[in-house]
Amino acid sequence: MIKRENNSRLRSKTRIRKSIFGTSEKPRLSIYRSLNNIYGQIIDDSNGKTLASASSLSKEIAEDIKSAKGKSAKSKLVGTLVAKKAIEQNITIVVFDRNGYKYHGRVQAFAEGAREGGLKF
Repeated sequence: MIKRENNSRLRSKTRIRKSIFGTSEKPRLSIYRSLNNIYGQIIDDSNGKTLASASSLSKEIAEDIKSAKGKSAKSKLVGTLVAKKAIEQNITIVVFDRNGYKYHGRVQAFAEGAREGGLKF
């Protein structure tokens, strides 16, 4: 079952990535979620560089993560941290890459946190 679900996610991911490309003016906000953690990166695909990144393992929000209830609350905190790091580098507009995951639950909470942090997508 897991293998089949992962294959469908990867097929969806390749379809999404055909149309999404991050530039230096409008970089790509990519998300990855594991069983317990969530990771976000802001990527400039034209130069092949990661401009900002954050995860639920980041030390900046370790205290907030401990007090958060549930994975969705943690995802929202990580989204606001990514947005804060992006705004420090004068990045306000991004393209959201959900990486094949459904826009639901933790992915949606991450996106809402990034929007509350000041990113537009």
